Amino acid sequence: MAFTLEMALLALEKFNAAVEEKKDYLTDLDSAIGDADHGINMNRGMKKVMEKTSGKEYGDFGGLFKDVAMTLMSAVGGSAGPLYGTFFMKLGHKLTGHAEASTEDMADAMQEGLNGITSLGKSQTGDKTMVDALQPAIDALRAAAPEGEPVAWKAATDAAQKGMEDTIPMLAKRGRSSYLGERSIGHQDPGATSAFYLVSAFRDACTGQ
Repeated sequence: MAFTLEMALLALEKFNAAVEEKKDYLTDLDSAIGDADHGINMNRGMKKVMEKTSGKEYGDFGGLFKDVAMTLMSAVGGSAGPLYGTFFMKLGHKLTGHAEASTEDMADAMQEGLNGITSLGKSQTGDKTMVDALQPAIDALRAAAPEGEPVAWKAATDAAQKGMEDTIPMLAKRGRSSYLGERSIGHQDPGATSAFYLVSAFRDACTGQ
């Protein structure tokens, strides 16, 4: 079973729905350690993504994810727009020319996307950012790939959730929250939370949930 363009479009719909449902929660998380706009910004950006991609015919992942990337970069304020935009742009570059991808290929492409994030944001695992959800998710996806897509994507989502929750006791070292020093401890990172929603959306699109 392969990850298809139809699944990618469905994943975007599910991510949009999750951000819409959780926008106030994301903003509440961001109000504790950031600019109090992550949910608002992501909701606006994903609405624009849906407007851009809905009903449009794509021949490969490259074209789709480029549209997603450019839309997020232009519509999402703060650091989230460039970071998520870079993730999807790199994802698309890796999968250009392909309308299907194996689980291993998806893990490799997502790693390319994450490498773009870490290069742009100068962040790494343990800095209390979206990286803390994405890196363990990608590692789990790759490790469980031989067991099939449903198992692999469940493992990735479980790892993303744990990574998200693990940001709570962390001291923020990057972004706006790093200015708070020890006051950032005890709060879940909003970027890691939206990243968990993204991985969950990919899982649901692959498994028909």
